[in-house]
Amino acid sequence: MSLTDFFSPLNAEQFTPKDGFYTSQLGLKTHFYTESFPDLEENQYDIAIFGVLDGRSAINNEGCGLAPDYFREKFYKLNEGAFASRLVDLGNIRPGATLADTYIAVKMVISELIKSNIIPVIIGGGQDLTYAQYLGYEDLEQKVDLVIVDNQFDIDDDGSEGLATRSDCYLNKIFLHQPNYLFNFSNIGYQTYFVNQESLSVMDKLYFDVHRLGEFAQDISLTEPIIRNANMISFDIGAIRSADAKANANTTPNGFDGEKACRIARYAGMNDKLTSIGFYEFNPAYDSNGQTAFLLAEMVWYFVDGFYARKKDFPLTPKSQYIIYRTSLKDGSGEMTFVKSKKSDRWWMQVPYPIGQSKNERYHLVPCRYDDYQTAVNGEMPDLWWRTYQKLS
Repeated sequence: MSLTDFFSPLNAEQFTPKDGFYTSQLGLKTHFYTESFPDLEENQYDIAIFGVLDGRSAINNEGCGLAPDYFREKFYKLNEGAFASRLVDLGNIRPGATLADTYIAVKMVISELIKSNIIPVIIGGGQDLTYAQYLGYEDLEQKVDLVIVDNQFDIDDDGSEGLATRSDCYLNKIFLHQPNYLFNFSNIGYQTYFVNQESLSVMDKLYFDVHRLGEFAQDISLTEPIIRNANMISFDIGAIRSADAKANANTTPNGFDGEKACRIARYAGMNDKLTSIGFYEFNPAYDSNGQTAFLLAEMVWYFVDGFYARKKDFPLTPKSQYIIYRTSLKDGSGEMTFVKSKKSDRWWMQVPYPIGQSKNERYHLVPCRYDDYQTAVNGEMPDLWWRTYQKLS
């Protein structure tokens, strides 16, 4: 089956200004699927944008299925940055006869794009589509590190055994999916009053990394090593405070501001390891003067800008581009190894695989902060090292 079968072509007139685009604007820098479907096998594109017109399972926010074209109206008027973009817009995936049909379409599109070395940027639709995004990795024979930007954990039990789920349950589907190819889950920006203590206990037992909104109040750069560990990212617009993003029926007074949301998106683009990202739950019915559409467009712009600013320092080769640091624990029980990139000054820690757990590699590399290295220099074991080791066991 061709990917063409899943997409509706775009009507460019719907998002093209009356006088057309300026030569500097992304609208003239992007290839659109309007008549013939783009050839994705000729190494012409780095990033593929597409919409998913399915919001039927977005709890209390169903109108988000209309988001993609409102996003395009703002995005393609933005000027290209200091990069030569190679973007393609594949149009919109139509809602399937059932929600499961939509998921299968998204899964196949994600999988094929990644195989073609093209990064999918999904404009949803409900955040339940994250499950379909995750399924796109099923045939790629790799472990997945998933990062979610959300103000809560969507791990309710929907009680169903089928493929379909809801926006408040999709994580449960991912965690229980067989075969299990999820290695790590990280949440950025949860708000404690939206999360019950039982859920926090589950995250702790699974050695997952969850981070409160308040952790980043003073320094949003603390999100960078978390994001740098992700193969895929899902961003819920509801994680942004209502003052900056009203277009979500579930929006709340607290959350990331617009500037921090854009920086998170740029960190995502800079992640050499990242192969897909989805932006979900933008509902045009609640937008005020198109401000949330503008913010979403700016976030995707920053993602693209980050992509073209990649340092390509992962995987860690050649060795001459890195500095190795070794520290010893206070109790003399062992040594810890850290790696710093000369290109970007970014840090990783080496966590050894338990004996017999890996035939090909001796250690697992985890993005970390300079503070983690300082903790080790003081003879203490960073929490991130211990949690990672437990997952490897």
